Amino acid sequence: MATVCVEIAVRDDPRLPHALASLAAQTRRPDRVLIAASPATPEELLAATRAQGSGLPIDVARYPGGVVDARAASLEQIREEILVFLDSDERAPPEWLGRLVAPVEDGRATFSAGPTRPARAPTTPYERYSDLLEASIYDNLVPRRITYVPLQNSAWRAADLRALGFDPRIPYAEDHDLEVRAERAGGRGLFVPEAWVYHDKSDETSFARWARKRYRYLVAMAMSLMKNGELRGRLGETRRPVRHPLRYVEALLKPIALVHATIRWRRLRGRAAT
Repeated sequence: MATVCVEIAVRDDPRLPHALASLAAQTRRPDRVLIAASPATPEELLAATRAQGSGLPIDVARYPGGVVDARAASLEQIREEILVFLDSDERAPPEWLGRLVAPVEDGRATFSAGPTRPARAPTTPYERYSDLLEASIYDNLVPRRITYVPLQNSAWRAADLRALGFDPRIPYAEDHDLEVRAERAGGRGLFVPEAWVYHDKSDETSFARWARKRYRYLVAMAMSLMKNGELRGRLGETRRPVRHPLRYVEALLKPIALVHATIRWRRLRGRAAT
């Protein structure tokens, strides 16, 4: 069996110990768990996390910046053959890890990914919209093309991931950019529906927080589409709408985000050319 490292990148998330407890209950135990923490992560939280490890080999490392920066900086420290990403707001059932890594381990894929399920019934309209949006991604988009899959529940051949790296210019949509480049480099992604995890969206508590998060993602995704020459195709793509009033707010945000992304991407390309 291949060696497996599960990485959880975190920035002060009190749900982290629950993610660790779910890893300790796996039937396929990881060879190592790497907690990639930002400087803002309290030491008390990391201590509570270690207590939930139940004998797991846990390494804790701090990296400057946010979650994306931590993932990028940690790649050179991955010595295992397979690297798995789990978010701090997720909990995995006992069979999850074995199911997720199997296609990479047996050579059917260079990366694999599973879906999410709500960890609880939504208590706010923002949490409900996020639940519906994730379900739409996994039910309608990912089966069409694997590059729609979020990074938060995925397994990668570590050598390939180190060779590809993360593009620091595109935070919040680094998964799309990475997956497109992986495919173009000859990699093959595989969706594993049975490798699901619970996703706790209890932090979706206000309109302002939700709108900022969605807007950042829309800008970053537009930049990734521009970088990879996929913007025209995405604009002409038909999608099944998410049946929730907040989809109209997102529809208003999209053209603004596209203009913002165009300006930002042109500036980045101009700096690279000088």
